[in-house]
Amino acid sequence: MHDLFNIPIERSLLSAILFDPNIFDTIEDELGPSDFGYHNHSIIFATMGNLKRLDLPINEEFIRKKLSSKANIDEDIFEIISTAPIIDIKSYVKEIQDLSLKRKLHHLANTIKEKSIDINLPSREIINELESEIFNLQSKSSNREFRTFGDVTSSVISMIKELKERGNSYLIGVDTGFPELNRYTTGFNKGELIILAARPAMGKTSLALNMLIPTLKSGKGVAFFSLEMGAEQIVLRMMSSIANIPLQRLRIGDLDDKEWNYFQSTCDKLESWKFYIDDSGGLDITHLRSKLRKLKSKDPSISLAIVDYLQIMSGIGNKDRHLEIAEISRGLKILARELDIPILALSQLNRTLESRGDRRPILSDLRESGSIEQDADIILFIYRDAVYKRRDMKEKIEQAKKEGKPPPKEEILVEQDNEEAELIIGKHRNGPIGTIKLKMDTKYTRFVSIESHITEQSETKILNDLDDMIPL
Repeated sequence: MHDLFNIPIERSLLSAILFDPNIFDTIEDELGPSDFGYHNHSIIFATMGNLKRLDLPINEEFIRKKLSSKANIDEDIFEIISTAPIIDIKSYVKEIQDLSLKRKLHHLANTIKEKSIDINLPSREIINELESEIFNLQSKSSNREFRTFGDVTSSVISMIKELKERGNSYLIGVDTGFPELNRYTTGFNKGELIILAARPAMGKTSLALNMLIPTLKSGKGVAFFSLEMGAEQIVLRMMSSIANIPLQRLRIGDLDDKEWNYFQSTCDKLESWKFYIDDSGGLDITHLRSKLRKLKSKDPSISLAIVDYLQIMSGIGNKDRHLEIAEISRGLKILARELDIPILALSQLNRTLESRGDRRPILSDLRESGSIEQDADIILFIYRDAVYKRRDMKEKIEQAKKEGKPPPKEEILVEQDNEEAELIIGKHRNGPIGTIKLKMDTKYTRFVSIESHITEQSETKILNDLDDMIPL
């Protein structure tokens, strides 16, 4: 593949960087060492990057010092400094990028050709690998080779320096909308798989929808895979929460003229949000992976993906359900790392926890597979004691009726406007675990942080707060 790289062009670009090191800052996000076809040029460019991260000068002296142990590189450095620097940097970068992509496509074509004649490989697996590789080429995130300790250390130094410049804020990843949860987790971070689990009627979908709003408000994109509810139901829940109109009234269109006008105005303001909903249902991990890759390629601003919910996803083949769930959870974790975004997957819990005295969920309650616990970076549980109290009271009344006895003196506990809830951090791979107290505004299907919860607000203040929240 000698004709798929151009030594003079690579040499001229490296010469321009030595002449003006500021050029490196303008191109380091567009080119990597592997984009240089000539091996020694790749080494020299990588060394320039290491010098920059260490705040050392990018010049001939320091490059020679760093590469003193490398054989046959002095001659290439001499050739570079002897080359006249260029002015049209963009054209040279574009040419190097194009040749790099062609080399990678050539390698991919050979790989696919070999695998396509392997009778032991399923065709779907080959297609999935092809899609993954093409996505990586498009997003410049192709598979890495081994990285030396020195390379990783330089990267860590650069990361910590950036965090220090941000003022050591506890929020590093995606804002969850709940300050206390952010302090525990530093937000949902790139490459993480987060599991949000609960028994039915605890509010998994509502909490997930609450968590995605800060990302949408920031102008970034969110992908929502709804395997249980239609897109219209999802949007109705969101609008109830945002517009402070009870969900039950929205469902039947019970709005007065003032509320209707306000609802339409709110919808108009939210049309610019990059909220992508897939409600096709029946997805398996292969199709979900394909759809999310394509969406991420189309809109690179996608910063969070949500799957509602994990146990409804279809398996591939006729495997035991535990193995299928294991394959799905592992696939979601790999996909989160590949796309460099957090993925929030909702999950059911085993019914057996309801027979315990303390019904607060624990890790062993995760339904159908222990692999979920293994793959997840963070596992969150929702617990609402009021839900169980209502269920218990209804069961007592039904039992009394069957036995011909008078019902208990206590009245059936009706759903309250503001009910206490607990968000339990059952696992956190990179930080502490604990319990966060929340309130659930049941009328609006909305969870609220206790520290920011106001029990009584005038309608005027609510509407003013909403206007501040929605980008014009």
